[in-house]
Amino acid sequence: MTLVYVLLGTAFGFVLSRSGAADYDYIQGMFLFTQFQLYGIIGTGVVLTAPGLWLIKRHGRTAQGAPIEIELKPRNRGNIAGGVLFGIGWSIAGMCPGPIFVNIGEGKVYALAALAGALVGAGLFGAIYSRLEGIFSLPPLRLGEKRAS
Repeated sequence: MTLVYVLLGTAFGFVLSRSGAADYDYIQGMFLFTQFQLYGIIGTGVVLTAPGLWLIKRHGRTAQGAPIEIELKPRNRGNIAGGVLFGIGWSIAGMCPGPIFVNIGEGKVYALAALAGALVGAGLFGAIYSRLEGIFSLPPLRLGEKRAS
């Protein structure tokens, strides 16, 4: 099954690369409202994904027949703060997590700085999470829990 994931990830990265969704100039153009191609790509992703999620939720099983349950995540003030920080980082770096790896695969050395920043930011967030829980009404952090299947 791991090979399937590697192939799907490679195909996804190829599509991101060829569509321009990992290109710094396209991403900057999207945030500056001067290029609208990425809005179309994102919209196409939503339109193509929504029916699949609807079918999964309706039938409660994956294509292979395994049971699946999609739970809604709790809403809290942290979602807004996190979304704003994510958007700022995406705009400044010109890439979000997926395109970081696409850019590295394309040989763009500056993407290594974005990867380092993402890793440091995630580590810092984990280190100060307990202090942010009360401020942003965040749920308690649960590490290493496995869900019953």
